[in-house]
Amino acid sequence: MAMLVYIGTALALAGILVLGYCIWAAVAAKRAGLPDAELRARLQRIVTINMGALLVSVIGLMAVVLGVFLG
Repeated sequence: MAMLVYIGTALALAGILVLGYCIWAAVAAKRAGLPDAELRARLQRIVTINMGALLVSVIGLMAVVLGVFLG
């Protein structure tokens, strides 16, 4: 079960890193001075990536908790 904890930790960290990328990309898009329609399209793509990163983080955290309970 220790392996499940390590895999879950890796997934959670990967999700957090992608969340950091989403923050950086959103700030860069705001500072770029894009037209409203293009800014909206770019932010919608970033939100999609953000939701995927949250899903990966949650799965990782669930794996860690499961590994701790079963181990």
